[in-house]
Amino acid sequence: MAKYFDVHPENPQRRTIGNVADSIRSGALIAYPTDSCFALGCQLGSRSGIERIKSIRNLDDRHHFTLVCENFSQLGRFVHIDNDVFRAIKAATPGSYTFILPATKEVPRQLLHPKKKTVGVRIPDHVVTQALLADLGEPLLSSTLLLPDEEEPMTQGWEIKERLDHVVDAVIDSGDCGTEPTTVIDFSGGGAEIVRRGAGDVSRFE
Repeated sequence: MAKYFDVHPENPQRRTIGNVADSIRSGALIAYPTDSCFALGCQLGSRSGIERIKSIRNLDDRHHFTLVCENFSQLGRFVHIDNDVFRAIKAATPGSYTFILPATKEVPRQLLHPKKKTVGVRIPDHVVTQALLADLGEPLLSSTLLLPDEEEPMTQGWEIKERLDHVVDAVIDSGDCGTEPTTVIDFSGGGAEIVRRGAGDVSRFE
């Protein structure tokens, strides 16, 4: 049965956030809100977490997982960025964007795209997520909480708790959450390729 954490959207309770971070360090898989929609998250090196996310979402090995980072300094440890791409991403973060980039050796092998050796990264503009990332001290391995055969992610914490009670370990609820996943931009080929149009404005990358 999943634990349910009711978190204030503007002033997250420090003790509650600390409890969630501790559970992630202990191997928990959580459902949590972001600036785009709810996501599934686990510790960076958690093999069981990866497999559980794949099972819940019915994903194959070609799926790009995302490293949700607290800030640009943290993001830079996990991906290679040249100067032009750096400026483009810097101008769009924090925000509802996921960027696909060549991964550094810091990224666990099982997270890499099997052919491209790339990974998704993002910096969310969400108070609760930022508080959790700050306490955790490392990125969250994440994937949009979009269930198989459904067109839109779930938006209510109580509904997620009800439907995924036996497949996730915790649900963070901080009120309303959006329904649009992030906009995904692939920079691994040099230029900006729009892979998915979502919550982030794509005009700056067209």
